[in-house]
Amino acid sequence: MEIFLWTVLFIVSLAALVKGSHWFLHGAEHIGVSFGFSPFVVGVLIVGVGTSLPELISSFSAIIQGVPEIVVANVIGSNIANILLILGIIAVIGRRLELTRSLIDLELPLFAISTVLFLGIVYDGKVLQIESVLLFITYLIYFIYSLTGGKEKASSVVVQKSEELKKFAEREKWGLMYILRKMTHSKNQILFWLGFFSIFIGAKYLIESVIHLSLLMQIAPGIISISAIAIGTSLPELAVSGRAVLEGKSEVAVGNILGSNAFNLLFVVGLPGLFTILPVGESVLLTGLPILAIATLLFIIVGISRRIYHWEGMMFLVLYVFFILKIFGVI
Repeated sequence: MEIFLWTVLFIVSLAALVKGSHWFLHGAEHIGVSFGFSPFVVGVLIVGVGTSLPELISSFSAIIQGVPEIVVANVIGSNIANILLILGIIAVIGRRLELTRSLIDLELPLFAISTVLFLGIVYDGKVLQIESVLLFITYLIYFIYSLTGGKEKASSVVVQKSEELKKFAEREKWGLMYILRKMTHSKNQILFWLGFFSIFIGAKYLIESVIHLSLLMQIAPGIISISAIAIGTSLPELAVSGRAVLEGKSEVAVGNILGSNAFNLLFVVGLPGLFTILPVGESVLLTGLPILAIATLLFIIVGISRRIYHWEGMMFLVLYVFFILKIFGVI
């Protein structure tokens, strides 16, 4: 009975974390437009950070509650899920994903460098604070480049929608539409703060439920984090990339995965790691790390060809099932 109650709390907390991220993202996007932020800032910075917000907040919650091993496990699991599960699903849905040369020439090398750096840091089973500084500085370099040299290459579904919202905001300044726009702005502020609190509350009880479930089921917290939490916190990436594929913008879908994975490796590990040493569990180290390296290599190979076919998506999904079975010791 106790396991059932903590499992229900885990599911509810994860749902609050993911839904809160959606509310926060939606509210921040519209508020950013109403304040006159450029479509680039709204689409790339707000959305880019927003889709990885569940991983970031849950990482800090894990440190506060004394289970820092969850941080690296969650990031490794999220990146594996983004590549094998999310990319696999959208490749099957899209049948054939066409990628632009700029995406492959810019985003793919940055993603590869981030992964190689991360693998080199965690191979010894821990992330030291000085290593977290290196990850964090690398992300800052990437961030600054995105604001300057990489700006013209940025692409997002939300960038296009933000341009339409901004034109509408500039055009409709008076009368009934002005009142409606003010009401919408208030609604977006409510969504923003509701999402903000949902993320923090969801993260707190999510980590607490993981701690109790790991004790009751005699499973390491890292195993639950690398599987169940990782899948849940990857749902925002699925929503953004799935919508992009359905709109025929496959380069946006894949670019979102690349950007999110680089953010996870450099920022979601780098920032919390500034405050404490982040250990890596044995199962995560022996199974998760090799699978992450293999998934990244496969991603790079199919990315270089600039086409991802549905059969490759199926291959990714099969590999993800193998990973889940392996991490739980089924095979």
